[in-house]
Amino acid sequence: MTETAFDIIVIGSGPGGYVTAIRAAQLGFKTAIVEREHLGGICLNWGCIPTKALLRSAEAYHMATHAKDYGLVLNGTVTPDAQAIVKRSRGVSAQLNGGIGFLLKKNKVTVIWGEATIERGPAEGGQSMGVVAVRATAKVPMQPQVPPPKGTPAAGTYQAKHIILATGARPRVIPGLETDGKLVWTYFEAMVPPSMPKSLLVVGSGAIGIEFASFYRTMGAEVTVVELLPQILPVEDAEIAALARKRFEKQGMRILTGAKVAKLEKRADSVVATITDDKGQSTQAEFSRVISAVGVVGNVENLGLEKLGLKIERGTIVTDGLGRTNVAGVYAIGDVAGPPMLAHKAEHEGVLCVEAIKGMPVHAMDKAKIPGCTYCNPQIASVGLTEAKAKEQGRAVKVGRFPFQGNGKAIALGEPEGLVKTIFDAKTGQLLGAHMIGAEVTELIQGFVVAMNLETTEEDLMHTVFPHPTLSEMMHESVLDAYGRVIHM
Repeated sequence: MTETAFDIIVIGSGPGGYVTAIRAAQLGFKTAIVEREHLGGICLNWGCIPTKALLRSAEAYHMATHAKDYGLVLNGTVTPDAQAIVKRSRGVSAQLNGGIGFLLKKNKVTVIWGEATIERGPAEGGQSMGVVAVRATAKVPMQPQVPPPKGTPAAGTYQAKHIILATGARPRVIPGLETDGKLVWTYFEAMVPPSMPKSLLVVGSGAIGIEFASFYRTMGAEVTVVELLPQILPVEDAEIAALARKRFEKQGMRILTGAKVAKLEKRADSVVATITDDKGQSTQAEFSRVISAVGVVGNVENLGLEKLGLKIERGTIVTDGLGRTNVAGVYAIGDVAGPPMLAHKAEHEGVLCVEAIKGMPVHAMDKAKIPGCTYCNPQIASVGLTEAKAKEQGRAVKVGRFPFQGNGKAIALGEPEGLVKTIFDAKTGQLLGAHMIGAEVTELIQGFVVAMNLETTEEDLMHTVFPHPTLSEMMHESVLDAYGRVIHM
């Protein structure tokens, strides 16, 4: 093999891509990764990580403005500084960006800077090499190009026995909601506001939309959320979504479900939105800014996929569950390979992909056991089937619930509002799903994820000892409640 030939080339260095590359290197593959902008991709630089930094600032602001609830007196006012908040968020991303560079170097993964196109796919069994052409990266608005370290490969032609696409996704744009970066934002612009808007319209109530709605509402903006479907957070259990809506509205958020934004009229420094409800009645309202959060679409363009004959459906690449596409030697993982579009799904999918290439015994990922988390206030987390989905499958179910107000740790934290809900198969005791709303539930959910992967029954969970005082005790009580044995309610 020449210096430009590799066992595996990964295109894209988001969570799926860089984890895939590191695992490939650990397995002895000569590995390269192609990246056009920032190591860490959208998640680390413009998604998961910096939004959590913003939300942490909002949480600190909320605590400071409610200090008296905890017996504290603050002398002076607490005022949000948009530029300082953004600077901290960007600093967190920069730190982690450098960390990924270190990990790739430590594992001897070659980083190639530029935009990749697959010129030729590898032949079956690696009998001939695939060809990846890399061209210099054009400067992208909002994401200035990262200068490649001295001595690293850049534009050129490279060969590989296996090519893994981990190109991620970008915000979906729908007619009438085209973003301009000034008045109508995607999550890119929402992440770096020059100042806090006085009023905000959020279109879409999935995780991205709700997290930004929660952040800006906490920081003082008047927030309206418009959702086309009858339920906010459409993928969540209906009971949890209803509780979330109640909490958001109590915070002053305006939520319109079964509604759509029919028109946006841009003015000098505001936007007038025409909002139509499910009965066809329209109203108009003016907002400082609009965030379009109507989902994402896979990055499948300009990669040479049409020439290869790669199968694409609904904007994402079709795979077999182990990353294999319909073209031998070409694989896809993460957001570009379809939902759920979550960083942790991408990482695990990439590991399975390269382990399968190595010939290790692996099984396709069970997407029903992938947790989902929304880091709003209150937090929301879930795994498995909702109550409605379980019943749609014709299952007889036992449902347990335990409220935060019955938990000593929650009361001590000043967080007495929330719910833990568990769903079991009534015949087998199998844990089918778990759904939570409240403080720190994004950390608690993993307990149920582990339980589901270990095929734990209700008996196992009921006889597990949970530490006291903790929020996790509510998980135990919820299981007990499903079987009529709840103690503290």
